Order: sequence, then structure tokens, then C-alpha cells
Amino acid sequence: MLRIFALTVLVFSSTCAFSQTHPETVYPQNYFRDPLDIPIKLAANFGELRENHFHMGLDIRTEGRTNLPVHAAADGWIARVKIEPEGFGQAIYINHPNGYTTVYAHLNEFFPGLAAYVKREQYKQESWSVFLDIPKGLFKVKKGDLIAHSGNTGGSQGPHLHFEIRRTSDDTNLNPMLFGFPIPDQVAPVIQRLAIYNGSASIYEQSPILIPVKDAAGSFSIPLTVGWPSVRFGISAFDQQSGSTNPNGIFEAILFDHDERILSFQMDNINYDQTRNINAHVDYKTRAQGGPYIQQLFELSGYNPSIYQTPGGNGVIDISDGRNHSIRIEVKDGHGNTSMLRFKISFKQNDGATSSTTPGGNEFYPGMLGTCESDDCSFYVGEKALYDSVHLKYTRIAPASPSSISALHSIGEEYIPLQDSFMVRIKPTRELSEEERLKVLIKREVRKKFEVRSPQWQGGWASAGFRGFGVFELVIDNEAPQIIPVKFNDGANLQQATELKILVKDNTDSYKNFRAELDGKWLRFTNDKGKYFIYRFDERCPRGPHTLKITVEDEAGNVANKVIGFRR
Repeated sequence: MLRIFALTVLVFSSTCAFSQTHPETVYPQNYFRDPLDIPIKLAANFGELRENHFHMGLDIRTEGRTNLPVHAAADGWIARVKIEPEGFGQAIYINHPNGYTTVYAHLNEFFPGLAAYVKREQYKQESWSVFLDIPKGLFKVKKGDLIAHSGNTGGSQGPHLHFEIRRTSDDTNLNPMLFGFPIPDQVAPVIQRLAIYNGSASIYEQSPILIPVKDAAGSFSIPLTVGWPSVRFGISAFDQQSGSTNPNGIFEAILFDHDERILSFQMDNINYDQTRNINAHVDYKTRAQGGPYIQQLFELSGYNPSIYQTPGGNGVIDISDGRNHSIRIEVKDGHGNTSMLRFKISFKQNDGATSSTTPGGNEFYPGMLGTCESDDCSFYVGEKALYDSVHLKYTRIAPASPSSISALHSIGEEYIPLQDSFMVRIKPTRELSEEERLKVLIKREVRKKFEVRSPQWQGGWASAGFRGFGVFELVIDNEAPQIIPVKFNDGANLQQATELKILVKDNTDSYKNFRAELDGKWLRFTNDKGKYFIYRFDERCPRGPHTLKITVEDEAGNVANKVIGFRR
């Protein structure tokens, strides 16, 4: 509850660095060049907040265009190539003799020699999606060599180049902004809001007090006391570069109580194995319920290893003494431009209602192997699944659809993140034949969106792992996928066409195998962004009559086949 008490907030911006809190790592300056031929303008920077992951490099704008030349950032050799429908799309990894690796993603075309090599390997593996290790001496490059053209492939939402620098020895991503690229920045970060939390309640069983930060006059006051003897803080903030209005992520934040450093974090290096732990760094519940991103200035007990340094504890501040606590938060970018937020806060006993709530259900906590069992459903939460303690509510609901062969089982809440999968076991409402079991899927639904898993069977129970809570049920899927040729059909004359395009649909929005054969031999169809399967005519399809066979299998093992004759 808000009460009348002075919480004085002062906001300062500066282009000078304040206290140094993390050991400084010196990275080679100007060793790497701009991978494009145009000035670097960022659409996203390192450590920027994304759904279920940190952004792991720089998104460099390509002026809204594709097919800009992409150059090797330094001498080295091409070590790996990845092609996938989502994620990086088409990507090149270059190892450099100084112990770093650069990554170039969302590419359109590789340079001809590499493109021919990759195509041969795809036909050997009979797979368009590949992750190839390239022999060290095969493709040496010099700084500035053309390696590809920029694109919009994979998980890209618009034309740009995703660029990373990694430590080769352990594949850890490093912040490219620390390597001396010509990106002018004299603009301090912007702090948008302060979040205040009960220091003793689960992060998932409370809602923060949110205070907008308005820096028009440099300072302002808000009357406030809190009824909690301990508190935690979070902030919403963003950074910008000189000449750009694009909001990017912040580099560093530091929390002080009476000038004692309590906690800090710095976006210096992140490993892909740990990037999902962003869900322990941001207030996941607030974001999942449609609120803003809030970066927490406290460490959850299940966040290990975390990005925080905690010389003064885990970020929980004891204010039970009833005195004013002078809090300071510094927010920095990689160039040392700094903004500061200052305020005073105190505790008052019996200050009315708080923002924390304790729902029903059994309590689970990090490090606990927890179970919940009923007559026809059980679930198991592993030691590394949760970031904070929480009560998980379970509800059994009558089945709702004809395809359902179990009750609906509501487990937990969608706003509770998991860093590891939890196991769901469900018993069907009737005996199933072996043939029926092969067609059973476990379905998870959240807000009318769903995913399915093919389960394992044991003792009449179906089980599968999921990385999110929701409503679960068993369904039988006997419906094969649909194979839909786009703008051509059996017997078509395609002498003027440049490509074959296939659309695949399935009632579960999930299929696991696609295979195309031309005259009995595997044919490479691309599948960028998981949409259309496309084959562009090349030497594999000479002039004359041909037979195309498409085979698709869905998650339940239903198989569809389509044979199409055409003339090229």
C-alpha cells in the first residue's frame, strides 16, 4: 500500500564512467573490421532482451535491403556452416588465429566455392538442414574477403546481418561493442521505470510496485513507504547510439545501499547454453502478463550460474530498521556513458496490504525433486527446473474435444518459467490398442496456442517432457499431413517455371520428416522460416519429363505421399 513518505528520486546522465565493478577484460581493438561496406547502424546489440533468450550479437542494419556484400572481419578460415529453417537461417563461422570466432547469420548466398561445397554435402546427407564442420585448410580467408551476401533467412524479421564474436576455446559469446568497432556513442542509457518487490515473497507470487521515471527536470519526488521489512529492485531501461533513436539493451547496472555495492551485472559474455536463463534475469511474470521488460537487480536462488556479482548479498535489502535507506542505481553502456537513479526508501510496520499473493497448490523450490500425483495424472519437477520457489496448482477438467482420450490437466501457470523440462504423465480414460497408442500425442495448450509431443508408454501411462506449464491432455491423431503443390499440378508443363513450391499442412501444426525425390533420387528443397518447401531448378532437373515424389510424416507417425508428373 502506498503511504505518505518521501521517496526522492534523482536521475542523472553523464558521459563519464562511475565506479568500476567488474574485472575489466581487454579485448583486441580494431582487429576486426566492419563486415559490411556501409557504416554500422544497429537494430539490436549484445545482451538485448528477447523471448527466452538474450540477443547474442549485433544486428547490423542493411538499409532495408538484401544481397549486400558480407566480408570476413579478419584473417582466418571457415570452420563451420549452418543451414536451418529458423534461428540463424544460413550462417558462416570463421575461426581466427587470435583465438576468436566470428559468426555471420541470416545470409542469402555463400560465395560460389563454399556454396558448391555445401550443396555437395547436403546431397551426401540427403538433408537441406545441415551443420557442417569444414576442414581447416579448405577455405582460408583474408580480412575483407567476400564470404556471402546479406539476407533475411531463418528467424530474421527483416533484412539485416547478425554478427557475433565468440571465444573459440569454449564457444562463449563476447560483446562485440568491446572490440573497438566504429560505432559512435555519446548517449547515456535511459531509465524508464523502477520496480519494487517484497524481498521475502516468491517473484511469481507478487506484483511489483512500478514507478515511472521522468527525467525532464532531473529530479522528482513520490510519497511512498512499503510494508515489507526487506525489498528488492528492478529497472526498465534502454540504450541508444549517437545518431540513432533505436532502443537497444543496456550493458551494465549496479545497485548500492548507502554507497555499499550490493549487486551488479554486466553484458560482457554469455554462452548459448545459458541464454535461456534470461527468464531468471527479467521479471518473467510481469512480461508474460503483457507488462514491460524489467531487469531484476537481485539473484533468484535457482539462477546458477548467474550473470550477477553479489558482494553485498543476493540483492535483497533489509530495511526492517525503519530508517531511510539511500539507494543508488547506476546504468551504463559499453562506452561508459552512465545514468544514475537515486532515492530513499523505508519500512513502516502494518502498512496495509502488500502486492504478494500465495495461491493454492503444493510448494516447489529450486534444488527439489518434486512430484504431484493423482489417479490419472502426475508430474515431476526436477532439481534444475525452477528459478524460485512457487506453489503449483493442479486442476482436473473434463475432456472437451472428441479427439481427447483423457481428462484435461491444468498444471501451474504460464507465467512461471522453466529452465529445464518437467515430466508429465497422463493415463487415458479407456484401454488403447497398440495401434492406437502409436497415434497418441500429449498436447499442451496455453491461450489457444498448443504444442504436441509423441509420448513414451509405461504401464498404461503416457509421458513426455515440456518446458512450460499449461493444460495437458492425450489426443489421438489419425490425420495425415496435406501436401499442396503451389501453382502446378500433375502433368504440368513447367518449361517456363524457375522453381517448384510445396506447402505442407497438418492438423497439429507439426511435422517431422519431409522428403522429396525426383525420378527416384533425393532432391534438395529449401525450407526457410519453416514455410514453403522450394526447389529452384538446376542441373539436377534437366529438360524433359520427370516424376516428383513427396513424402511427409507428422509427429504421430501419419505419412502422406504425393506423386506428381511434370515436364521441364
